[in-house]
Amino acid sequence: MTTNVLAVDDSRTIRAMLNNALCAAGFNVELAEDGLDGLAKLDDQIPDIVITDINMPRLDGFGFIDAIRQKTELRGLPILILTTESAVDLKDRARKAGATGWIVKPFDEHKLVAAIRRVTSG
Repeated sequence: MTTNVLAVDDSRTIRAMLNNALCAAGFNVELAEDGLDGLAKLDDQIPDIVITDINMPRLDGFGFIDAIRQKTELRGLPILILTTESAVDLKDRARKAGATGWIVKPFDEHKLVAAIRRVTSG
């Protein structure tokens, strides 16, 4: 079975890089440009994992995670944060909000793919 990934980032370049890396690894990828767009995509289909940036317009990563965790059917959905931020307090805030893991940009494709496989067992 193919792993379905929802990747949420306001940077068109990062979305393209994620799409290329994850498709090459055999994942199905859905892209969203911010948290609100990501929530709309989740209404259509529930992925196996979400990758999200923190700093985005309209709805940031923390608000996006909070909204996901408020939905009973999404409480167990793995969420990886992919961001330029590396501050310990932000990592703690993300973990408390319900993030599964944290990856700092620029990302290593192999490490990202390995993290996705680890948390989805796919």
